Amino acid sequence: MNKRSFLLTLPSAFVFAAAAHAQTPDSTPAHTRPRTVAARQTPSPTPTQQPARTQPAAPAQANTTSTPNTGANPAAVKPQGGTTQPAQTPGANAPRPATPTPAGAPAQGVFPSQAPAYVPPVPLQPARPLAPSKFRTSVAEAQRLLKSRLTLTAANATPSISFVTLAALDQDSSQIHTLSVPKQTFLTRGAEVTLTTPQGMRVRLQIVRPNYVNTAVVVSEAATGRQLAPLVVEYPIEKGGRFREMAYYTSAHPALVSPELVRHGQTYVRTMLDLAAKRLKEKGRVISPQLVDIAERLCVVEHVDHLRFRTEDRRRIYEEVYALYALNELDTYRYSVSSAGAGGMVQMIPSTYRMLRSMHPSVGLNPDFVVGMRNHGNALEAMLLYMQDTWNGLALNEEVLGALARNEATQAELMAAGYNSNPARLPLYLRRGGPGWRSLIPRETQVYLPIYKSVESLMEFKNRAEEKSKQPQPAPPAGRQQ
Repeated sequence: MNKRSFLLTLPSAFVFAAAAHAQTPDSTPAHTRPRTVAARQTPSPTPTQQPARTQPAAPAQANTTSTPNTGANPAAVKPQGGTTQPAQTPGANAPRPATPTPAGAPAQGVFPSQAPAYVPPVPLQPARPLAPSKFRTSVAEAQRLLKSRLTLTAANATPSISFVTLAALDQDSSQIHTLSVPKQTFLTRGAEVTLTTPQGMRVRLQIVRPNYVNTAVVVSEAATGRQLAPLVVEYPIEKGGRFREMAYYTSAHPALVSPELVRHGQTYVRTMLDLAAKRLKEKGRVISPQLVDIAERLCVVEHVDHLRFRTEDRRRIYEEVYALYALNELDTYRYSVSSAGAGGMVQMIPSTYRMLRSMHPSVGLNPDFVVGMRNHGNALEAMLLYMQDTWNGLALNEEVLGALARNEATQAELMAAGYNSNPARLPLYLRRGGPGWRSLIPRETQVYLPIYKSVESLMEFKNRAEEKSKQPQPAPPAGRQQ
């Protein structure tokens, strides 16, 4: 949500609430807002296709690290948060990357002495589904393996920010393999390296869709094309070229996205929203059930890549978002930051958050923005408060009430448009555009609304107001006449 300031004649509380979410019609176009989970990139190859193979560049000297020559700037790597990080040479304690080899041959891997003869590319075998119970057990084991390896390798030294390590499961043997590559390689679309894991398997790593901790990859056995299931990525988060923390995250790999996992993600989002609404009610802030329903859709819409929405199977994209919620639960979108500084699951910016804390001090929102956005319960409370404040202001405006009465707009459309851009400008769009008001909203929001409608039509939702009306009413006290 790219937001800019504004000033219109609306109730003061609403103007204050909308100010942090403002966006003018000439704001950044859709597909230019990088997010950790929805980078604006070109369509990715399907898992059954071989991305164009890229060979590592020839080394400048012996024992130097090389990355695939894909045209990326080797002097800079774009890290979490949108700044530029200079490429660094790993220290002695850093994970060992794939070593370079002459043109026409794959990288020799982290243990060149174990590398077999060069194996030409072979067709990928279809990804095999992994049961959620097996996945959860394997992820826990993979995280223990990665963290113990990091502890033994780095000791008291600061981990290198230049390398990413991935853990992948061989379902045939139930063995977890680890492989480390330069971060620049990990973030290069179409990059491909062949290496030997410390566990002794020759594997081919293909970067399908680079997206920081949520980078989509394909890992396969080099000799047969049999796919392994990526479990966890160990990704060093840095700021200003300095290590901040180590992230452990699971991408929505095709072998992991199943109907069961999608349902689990849907249940997770719905349950967390209901708990947030319940806590707010206990604190004297009642949130309309209709707004909670809209917020449930927005928890998906906010993380849909606009370019992928235009070019790929839309239902599959939404299922992938829900799978991420199921795979990572409380850590989902933990490291997501837009170019405007909007963070986390609800993509709120710092100024909006500060405003909500000022307007609702008794709610007790976490005073630290980063910590507050990483906590789903806290972030959803802030989201619901903002939406209720926004609607309270819109519902007092004659232009809005008239548009609703004439069926020129719906509450869901107005709330979605207001959440993505500047809600205080909506009455102006309605007055000037009438039934064509949608053509006046910012370009990004013109894509945002179709995404909302598509999510609504393709995914199954239960409206809370209808569910409440169907619940049996409590029986009257004994002895009372109706």
